[in-house]
Amino acid sequence: MGTPEISLVVPHRDLLGSYAAALRAGWSPNTFRDVSADELEALEADPDEFLRDLLGQEGAVELADGSTAPRLPFRIFWIDDGEFCGVIGLRFQPGTEELPDYVPGHVGYSIVPWKRRRGYATRALALILPVARSMGLARVSVTCDAENEASRKVILSNGGKLIGMTPRDPETGRPTLSYRIET
Repeated sequence: MGTPEISLVVPHRDLLGSYAAALRAGWSPNTFRDVSADELEALEADPDEFLRDLLGQEGAVELADGSTAPRLPFRIFWIDDGEFCGVIGLRFQPGTEELPDYVPGHVGYSIVPWKRRRGYATRALALILPVARSMGLARVSVTCDAENEASRKVILSNGGKLIGMTPRDPETGRPTLSYRIET
């Protein structure tokens, strides 16, 4: 099977139905904890407010320990092949490639289970690298669980170079690998 024909799109109303279906099926855009029920509740309560919140650059984010931290500037995209396939996001601090300790990497992604192992994540990561470059990033950091062979392959396919390992990630409790990718 060849590389899928996908695009990265800014979240919008036309894909909310398939986004909601993915949440109902148990998919979560957060790879650290399952937020599918909370997201679905917010989406169903007020779809327009859900989109505003999803795209809003202000405010804070809740960390795994329940504390909050300032939300970094970001770009979020839904992966689209005619229907919703997953999400990929880019977090950054203007003027630097450094990230605060509470941010695991510049790029995070999650593909719906029924589209995995088809090249969607590999292609989406390739498509977000020029976005990172346009934000002034010459390289991005990407992390994954040490046991996540599929994600390691995605990162390596996009030129990832291993830069370290965290023996016990504070969010997951599992070993995490850190990579850098030139944009």
